[in-house]
This record gives sequence, structure tokens and C-alpha cells, in this order.
Amino acid sequence: MNTRTNSILTLAVVTLALAGFAPRSSVAGDLVADQKARIAQLKVHPNAKPHVAFVSNGVADFWTIAKAGALAAGRELGCDVTVEFPGGGLSDQKRMLEDLVTRGIDGISVSPIDPTNQAEVMTLVAEKSFLITNDSDAPNAPRLCYIGMDNYDAGYLCGTLGREGCSGGEVAIFIGRLEQDNAKRRRQGFIDGLLARTPDSKRYDEPTKVITESGYTIVGTWTDSFDRAKAKANIEDVMIKHPKLALVTGLFEYNSTLAVEVFKQAGKTGVIKIAAFDEGADVINGIREGIVLGTVVQDPYGYGFESVKVLNAFNKGDMSLVPANGVVGIPARVIKKDNVEAFWKDLKAKLKAGKEAGASK
Repeated sequence: MNTRTNSILTLAVVTLALAGFAPRSSVAGDLVADQKARIAQLKVHPNAKPHVAFVSNGVADFWTIAKAGALAAGRELGCDVTVEFPGGGLSDQKRMLEDLVTRGIDGISVSPIDPTNQAEVMTLVAEKSFLITNDSDAPNAPRLCYIGMDNYDAGYLCGTLGREGCSGGEVAIFIGRLEQDNAKRRRQGFIDGLLARTPDSKRYDEPTKVITESGYTIVGTWTDSFDRAKAKANIEDVMIKHPKLALVTGLFEYNSTLAVEVFKQAGKTGVIKIAAFDEGADVINGIREGIVLGTVVQDPYGYGFESVKVLNAFNKGDMSLVPANGVVGIPARVIKKDNVEAFWKDLKAKLKAGKEAGASK
């Protein structure tokens, strides 16, 4: 394919993606099919030692655990692994992806920050490498699969956890950003689970709307763009403005961790209940101490490990690890006082394995 034809293909795919159409239906060229064709060719001439990349959507302890999984998989499978944490948001992630493509990386797993506005760079990855998503999906992008949990279902688990531990009152939601697919779905799942609604992942409650239903008043949703200082200030402000606050949830890892910190400092532990998300150390201690109702955990280690495993398989000409629906499901689970110690022991073992993998590189 010459440069001019390739440019026309890219422009057509990006235009359609921005208009809301999946690139895989593009008349200009099906990038998913193109990637599959390249994988089929690798059956004959496999890549002996591929170099693959795992790209997060920010900086958090959650992603440190994912990195451990990615490095451990690289060591086990004999492939090189690069892990990138974009601390500067959308533009930083875009720069990292472009740089990885320029370096000739053999496959990229990314948690896209804003899929709608990242159509161009994800198209670039799919054209030059193999594209998969993790943690947060981009279903209209030319990705070969998504690795992770169903974020609506996980949010519903968190909402149910809140309902079981708090019978009513004012509720606040804290989250990093709402542009991400996982954030939208997780937030809506939490609301529906808390209010005991019939599950419907297509339902959408506007973030600016105060919701009064089933004995609860959800006073709002506060975002912070991964700025921990702002995230902490959000919690402190809401606690002051809503003195009758009964329950909060932090739907990104650090949001829950900061809620524990703020309520301890303010003497509100046990007064304002926390339905947490992810496995921050302070959240785990809060469960042990009885000041956190529980937490819904993903498997970031699994996200990293499975991403490298799948990308390595592609480079050997193998698509068998990807189900027909394109989703490699890793379900969420609820951690409470009765299973917190077993969970923490397993997590520490995985982190140790990841550190050993990194040290051996």
C-alpha cells in the first residue's frame, strides 16, 4: 500500500469513527480484518521475541499492580514488555501511543482515556501494530479485543454494597473523569445498584442531576481529572456542604483511598460510610477496622498478564485466546471483612512476582 492510499484509508476511517461508526464497517478498509490477516501470516513466520506494550490511563496503585502482571507475563512467555503510565492525561497518552508505534512495537494494550477523541491515534496503532483495550473499552475502535470486567456490573455490585450498609440518606459519588467508557458505566451501575433498580446498562442519569429515590438522595458526582489534591478537596468540600452525608463511593482507586484519609482526619469514620472501589492499602485497612463497608475489586494484575499473553499469541499467529464476542472477561468481586485477609495475601504474592520480573530484565 503506498503512502497516498494509506493516508486516504486513515482519513476515511477516522472520519467515520468521529461520526459514530465503527471502523470495522468502513468501506475504505476493515482494520480489524487487516490485523487478523497479519496474525494469520505470523502462523507461517512467527515473531520469536515480540516487544509489546501496556498503556494505562493514569498513575495509581491500581496500575502498579497491572504493571506487575504485565512484567510477570513477559518473563514467563519470553517477550519484551514496556509499560507506560500517562500522568498528563489525554495528550500524554496520545504521545505515548504515537511513540510506541514509531518504535515499531509489536502490539499495544491500552486503557483509552477518551475513545471518541482518540479515534485517530487508535487507528494508527491498528494500522501499524495490534490494538487491544483493557480496563476501559473503546467498542467503536478497531481493537481486536477488550480485556477486563463489565464496568456496569461492577458498579452495580458497589451500589448494592452501599445499600446493604446504609439504609438511606445523602450520597456523593467521586470519580476521576467521566469521559472514559468504564467511568460512565461504573457510575451508572452504582446508582442503579444503590437504588435497587432493575439492571439496565443503557440507562443514563445526568451527572448534574440530584436523584431522590428509594430513600436516598444522590447529591452529585465530582470529578478531579486524576489530580489527587483536587480529589481530596472535593471530598472535604462535599463533607462540609452536606453535613447529613451518609454514604460516599470513590469509583477510582485513589478516590476511595482519599475518602478514608479525609474521614479519619475529620473524625467521621463510621459516621459517613464508604462503599469503595479497588484495592488501595488504606481501603483494605479500613475494611479490617470496620470503617469501610467493603470494596469492589478488579484484577489489575490479570489485566496486565492477560494483555501480554494475548499480544504475544497474536505474534505467534494465534487468535484462539480471543472469544467470538471480542471480550476476554475478568469478573469483579466484592471484598469484605470475611475475605479481606485471603485477598491481601494473594495480592502481595502477585506484586512480589511482578517486582521479581522487573528486576530480572
